[in-house]
Amino acid sequence: MQMNVGTLLCLLRGPGEIALLDVRENGVFTQGHAFPAVSSPLSPLEFIIDGLVPRRSTPIILMDDDDGLARIAADRLQTWGYGDISILVGGMAAWQAEGLEVFSGQYVPSKAFGEFVGEECKTPTLQAIELKRWMDEGRDFLLIDCRPYSEFNTFALPGSVNCPGAELPHRAFGLTADPNRPIVVSCAGRTRGIVATQALVNAGIPNPVYVLNDGTAAWHLMGEALERGRTAVVPPPISQSVDKSIDASLRLAKRFDVRQIDAIELAAFVADTERTIYAFDVRTPDEYLAGHLPGSRSAPGGQLVQSVDHYVGVRNARIVLIDDDGVRARFTASWLKQMGWTDVYVLDSRAFLLAPFHERGLEPRHVMEAKLPAAVREISVIDAQALLNNGKAMVLDFQDSLGFRRSHIAGAWFAVRSRLDKAKSRLDECADVICTSGDGRFAAAAAIDVAGVCPARVHVLLGGNAAWHAAGLPLEQGSSNALSAFDDVWYNPYDFDDLAQSLTSYLRWEIDLIDQIKREEFARFSCAAVRASTKTTRVPETQPARQIGA
Repeated sequence: MQMNVGTLLCLLRGPGEIALLDVRENGVFTQGHAFPAVSSPLSPLEFIIDGLVPRRSTPIILMDDDDGLARIAADRLQTWGYGDISILVGGMAAWQAEGLEVFSGQYVPSKAFGEFVGEECKTPTLQAIELKRWMDEGRDFLLIDCRPYSEFNTFALPGSVNCPGAELPHRAFGLTADPNRPIVVSCAGRTRGIVATQALVNAGIPNPVYVLNDGTAAWHLMGEALERGRTAVVPPPISQSVDKSIDASLRLAKRFDVRQIDAIELAAFVADTERTIYAFDVRTPDEYLAGHLPGSRSAPGGQLVQSVDHYVGVRNARIVLIDDDGVRARFTASWLKQMGWTDVYVLDSRAFLLAPFHERGLEPRHVMEAKLPAAVREISVIDAQALLNNGKAMVLDFQDSLGFRRSHIAGAWFAVRSRLDKAKSRLDECADVICTSGDGRFAAAAAIDVAGVCPARVHVLLGGNAAWHAAGLPLEQGSSNALSAFDDVWYNPYDFDDLAQSLTSYLRWEIDLIDQIKREEFARFSCAAVRASTKTTRVPETQPARQIGA
């Protein structure tokens, strides 16, 4: 079924559920896309679609560059049981022809919302040069990095401690015993720090709080060194501080009309075949692994707010947030409500008495995997090496281009699954094609497509690149062998050689979002601004109370 832009706009403006999926490669998506579209690349579609669109009868509209990708995606979706699928006539070009906004970048709704919060709430800001002066003077303050621990451990500001976004209000009242001690919050750029800092303001913490303007990027651009391998973390909250956090979260839930549901209501939501439900556990990944409600997905609160379109593919769906005492769930829900998600609920923690966190381990992922045809054979590392030694085999590596540049089997060629037709002439020269990826699972899916475009014998490397590496066989770095452009995934600023230029461009992109969303019909943000208290301190004289793009 085909759909024009006018009909799509009517659906987007309505209250009904709709999934607008952009099936181009993620790197192409980030070069320019529609604000309400969710990146759902054709290449890994069977690995991500169940998480993005769990209900099979959800109306789905597919976008591409009018190049046939949407048609392929539609055929696959029908095979997997999705029944209401339309293709946008003309793709992105048709969207642009209507004069509608086109956004570049990754996680645009969340990033734009962060800038919106900073502007509307006048979130207190500290410049990197002022932070450096505080350090040089030996001033007593607490410096918190609100990114996930893995990012913090990779590089961080000297003297900082880690406390991921949604954990901050949960641990806010135990951060320091001195109510006059300033707290500075940083992320890699801007928006995660803004939202985390404003969460502390919204919690009513007595301390003066500031977001470090432009985060670690500003520190680097100022010529200061970042530290690698930091491990300092904020300790878990004690009972007295949790009580204060619970009270703060209840006030916030009332302010933003966040409704609490019980286990019976949750069961009714799950049983409702006419609506989509997402049940997210917003605690830390380690807590989720140790035990969670069956059927829930891990989505740490700070990351959910900052990348909501990574988790939620259906507009106007129901979202239920879960934690152990309600604090992180209520704070996360308050942000989602302000982002425009109306059906957001918090599961009453007393429900855990009826349905305890008895499921352990990683969240179950439903993959729409197809069975390998008889013509495609799985082979071991030893057999693959023997084929390569014969000189007539070719290795196709289907990991993303970032991973390929870091490490791949010596002589392997980078390939993008959705672009195999462009590599057909080279594939026709081979007697054998060996497909690989990180662990081999994605390669197995891609091998089915390879078999459809070339006459060679097609094989899948069991265990993928990990097995090859474990066997001690030759690996190499670089990008010399490529059957496709390296635009399959988004490259963050730290992936470029000219770091100063890429950081500057990225920060400018974030700042410019605030003006662009003012022209975007589907950016339905609101913010009942909570102002920071100025009873105990003031923003330094060299820095206005809020400054965007300074």
